[in-house]
Amino acid sequence: MKLAEIAERLGCQLHGDGTIEISRIEPIEDAGPGSLTFVANPRYRPYLRRTRAAAVIVATSEADVPLPSLRAADPYLCFAKALELFYTPPALPTGIHPTAVIAASASLAGDVSVGPFCVIGEQVAIGPGGRIDAHVVIYPEVQIDEGFRAYAHVVVRERVTIGKRVTLHSGSVIGGDGFGYVLQADGTVRKIVQAGTVQIEDDVEIGANTTIDRATVGATFLRRGAKLDNLVMVAHGCSIGEGSAVAAQTGLSGSTRVGRHVRIGGQVGAAGHLTIGDGAQVAAQSGVPNDVPAGAVVGGYPAVDMHLWRRLSAALPRLPELLRRVRRLEAELGRRAGAVDPGNAPQ
Repeated sequence: MKLAEIAERLGCQLHGDGTIEISRIEPIEDAGPGSLTFVANPRYRPYLRRTRAAAVIVATSEADVPLPSLRAADPYLCFAKALELFYTPPALPTGIHPTAVIAASASLAGDVSVGPFCVIGEQVAIGPGGRIDAHVVIYPEVQIDEGFRAYAHVVVRERVTIGKRVTLHSGSVIGGDGFGYVLQADGTVRKIVQAGTVQIEDDVEIGANTTIDRATVGATFLRRGAKLDNLVMVAHGCSIGEGSAVAAQTGLSGSTRVGRHVRIGGQVGAAGHLTIGDGAQVAAQSGVPNDVPAGAVVGGYPAVDMHLWRRLSAALPRLPELLRRVRRLEAELGRRAGAVDPGNAPQ
């Protein structure tokens, strides 16, 4: 595909030779002849002088570069769209595999594909365009709308509701029991029946080995367009708002409320029974013990305003030396005070 055609299809400004033939997309440090690359992060600008790529996607504000370029207001978004022009998904089998076990009362749209060794329970309903890979288990009374995609070894527990165009990656478990127990007077532990469910709205994507627990009562909610990375833990009764994104190894304790368009970095822990407001951002490896206001940017443990956290982080390595200085000053002041103490003056 010629660079000029790519520019037209992506709505970019073309700088340089538009007749160059582009055959693939590659990262800038590995790009070779015939490839289109991109720079969205300033740390990769030095590669522009030595990359072997045929052309590059850069921001409209970028200075002149030594190779043909496509200019876009958001170069990363432009790169994502360019990938779609070149990516060809693998061909997948269609129809119902003979080893799949499907309950007689289940209702599957005519074009649903079910892979080997799947189990689909009683009274399950799956809408048009569903594709279910090998070894997926869908428990009874699950309701799934159109465009569903479940990769291998997904488990969807009973009475879960899933909206349109939802993707579940390999190993994810939706609707497992929440961590609900009560300590009895005799010291034994009684399990609390997890009688609720999980409701997943349209256009949600859930990463590999992520777990979404069912509510004790009511529902755990993933609102429209929420995106969860791999290895995320969402406990019972949580709610993740529309368009929010949660990175890998994050754990949300029970009844955490995540607002709309929230961004949560990797390895964040939320204490539960708290609210992270609309548009808030939580830095990676932060601990959230209290509510986070809408629009706030926080980090650290306990999570505080990002600017304060950066100051605290910068000060932390200096604390031992500061402590030594304070002790020396205290000792010096003590000596001076003793030297002028009237009680020590000669009689």
